[in-house]
Amino acid sequence: MAKQQPTGFVLVHGGRHGGWAWRDVASRLRDLGYPTYRPTLTGLGERAHLLRSEIGLETHIDDLVGVFEYEDLSDVVLVAHSYGGMPVAGAMQQVFDRVRTVVWVDAHLPREGESVFDLIGDERAAQMKAMAAEGGEGWYVPTSDASWWGLSDPDQIAWVNSKTTPQPIKTYLDKIGPTDRAWSHPGTTIECNPSRLPAVEAARQRARAESDPHFHRRVIAACHEPMLTHPDELTELLVEAIENR
Repeated sequence: MAKQQPTGFVLVHGGRHGGWAWRDVASRLRDLGYPTYRPTLTGLGERAHLLRSEIGLETHIDDLVGVFEYEDLSDVVLVAHSYGGMPVAGAMQQVFDRVRTVVWVDAHLPREGESVFDLIGDERAAQMKAMAAEGGEGWYVPTSDASWWGLSDPDQIAWVNSKTTPQPIKTYLDKIGPTDRAWSHPGTTIECNPSRLPAVEAARQRARAESDPHFHRRVIAACHEPMLTHPDELTELLVEAIENR
C-alpha cells in the first residue's frame, strides 16, 4: 500500500523574521507535492503595520492555532525555527492531535514557565533589553544586521536586512504556559553547526534525543539560517522527518 502523505508542512519563522524566510524551502516542498504554509506572526514581516507594544507570546500562539483552524489542517509536519519554537510549543497544547511530528530547527523548546530571556541567559537578555531601550522606544527590539545570525554573503545579508522587522519585547519577556504536549510529541531537533541556540538548551534537546526513541537529532553544517543558506539540505531533512512519529 502507498504511504499516506501528510497534509503538508507549516513553517514557523524566527524572531524579527517573517514567512519570507521560508521562501526557498517552501517552494522546494511544494515542488515535491507537499502543501506548505509559511505564516507570518503578528507585527512582523508583511504584518509589520500591526506592530504594537501589546503583542506578546500568546498573540503568536493564537496566530498558529488560527492557521490550523482556518486551513482545516491535520497530519501536519510543524516546523519551528529559533524564536518560532516558543509559539509552536504553546500552540501544541491545542493542535497536537493535528500534528504528525514537530521539527525544531535551532529552535527554542521551552519548559512551562520559561521565557526567551530565561533561555538565552542574562547577558544576551540584557543586550536585547538595551537595544529596546536605545532604539526601540523601550517596547520593541530593533533589527540587527543579518551577519549576527551567521550570514556572510553580502547580497544575502542585504536581502535579509531589507526584510527583517522589529519585534515587541513582550514576546521575549512572556513566560510560556504548559508545554507538555511539545515535550511528549514525536519530533526531530535539527542543530545548526555553528548554532545560535543557548548551550543549555542544546544540551537539553540532545539529552531528550538520547532518551526518547520518538525524538531524533540531526546536525546541519550551516549557520543559524539554514533555510536561507542551505535550502536543499534542510528540505531533505524535513522530508525525512515525516517518518519520525
